[in-house]
This record gives sequence, structure tokens and C-alpha cells, in this order.
Amino acid sequence: MTTIRTKDATEIFYKDWGKGRPVVFSHGWPLNADAWDAQMLFLVQQGYRVIAHDRRGHGRSGQPATGNDMNTYADDLAALIEALDLKDVTLVGHSTGGGEVARYIGRHGTGRVAGAVLIGAVPPLMLKTPGNPGGLPMEVFDGIREGVVKDRSQFYKDLAVPFYGYNRPNAKASQGVIDNFWLQGMMGGILGHYLCVHEFSEVDYTEDLKRIDVPTLILHGDDDQIVPIDAAGKLSATLVKQATLKVYKGGAHGMCTTMADQVNEDLLGFLRR
Repeated sequence: MTTIRTKDATEIFYKDWGKGRPVVFSHGWPLNADAWDAQMLFLVQQGYRVIAHDRRGHGRSGQPATGNDMNTYADDLAALIEALDLKDVTLVGHSTGGGEVARYIGRHGTGRVAGAVLIGAVPPLMLKTPGNPGGLPMEVFDGIREGVVKDRSQFYKDLAVPFYGYNRPNAKASQGVIDNFWLQGMMGGILGHYLCVHEFSEVDYTEDLKRIDVPTLILHGDDDQIVPIDAAGKLSATLVKQATLKVYKGGAHGMCTTMADQVNEDLLGFLRR
């Protein structure tokens, strides 16, 4: 396996395909780099270099007891970009990965970055607070933690259904997609997954978004049951200076899979701008 070793000796697995301008993908919770299969296959065939890593605690990367926080996730991403000496990078983040992209820019700037894409991303803040009345109550995230602790395997099978919008009328559910979601989830470690819930729910990315000074494409489904659009994509679009928001009608949280062709075309259009 291709890996880098971070400063705390954690091994981070990554895929690196093709040549050309680099596109680096950051995945959502509780998944891994395989969540980007549709996008990576498409873009490598279009002449781009595509790179995706498994976040620490997820997939094939190390499962340390420490560093399971967004600052370290962002630093791990920086370590990967620097180890591969990538320049003129387009960063693409889905869900929690969108927080990772925002925090990377907040901590490391855009010296190596040409653009950013946030898809169904958690910024600016998922938790409902007095200052963020459109967020979700803490009980939602406590329920996720409880599901991870009590029966992680069954919880991931259940979570996949609303994740891909398969609970909607006339939805054509794919058991294969559900099984793949479960498989990716179970490849990760329970400790890293448990601790990551705090990072996608209670961490505020507002200041990180304000520091993004490169063209940014925000894609969000208006039927996202996991990260509701009003408190996420729509609000992020008002905070990022050079943001373009595209709303996917009927789009679920897992639209990189369920609406892969549309996502791929939008990514390609953004890269070719």
C-alpha cells in the first residue's frame, strides 16, 4: 500500500492515479477514499492526477488513540500534499471532508491550492447553538455516538438508507451501495469514528471559510437528510468570497454516488474554468 508517515508516526494510506493537474479528495464519515471511486475514475480518464487518502482512524490508515481531531486531520492532509510536492491543487471535500478542506486552508493557506469544492459539506457548523439556530440539536449527535458504541455494524447499515435518500418514495435502493457503505465504515476503527463525531458536529469552521481566497464550488442537495442545506451549503456560500453554489434538486447526502454523472460533470467544468 502507498502510505506516508506523519510527524506522530501515523501511517496515512492514499491512492495516486494519473498525471496532470492534481485533484485531492477528502472523504466523509465513516467512509474512506473508496467513496470517491466514481469521481476518481472519471477524472483520471479526463487527464487529471487524482489523489485520495483515508483519514486517520478510517479505512486503511493508522488508528492512533491521539490526533483524532480536525486540526490534525488538516495537518495530515498538508503532510500528504507536501510529501507529494503538489502544486496548483484543487481540493475536494465531501461532508466531514469539507471541514477538512476548510481547516486545511485555515491553517495552511492556499499557496498550493488553485480551487476548492465543498460537496454536502459540514461547514460552517452543524450543531444548533444560540448563534446558529438552523443547526441540529445535540441529541442528534449523541444518537450517532450511541449507535457507534452499541452496534456499529448495524448502525452503518441503517445510516446508509437516509445517507443515499433510499427512504424516499420511489427511490431505487441499491443493496450494493448500502453494503459498500457498511464495508467502508467497518474498515475504520471505533475510537477514531467515535471521536470524529465531535469534529463534524461541534467544530465551527466559520473563520476557516472566511480565509478561503480561491474560487470555490459548493454543491449541495436540497434533500440532504444528513447535512441540511440551509445551515450548511447555503450559509457557506455567503462566507466564502469566491463561492458559487449549485443546488441539486432532490439530491441526497450521498449524491457523489447517486448523482455521480452530474457531480462529475460539475467537477470537470470547475476544473476547466
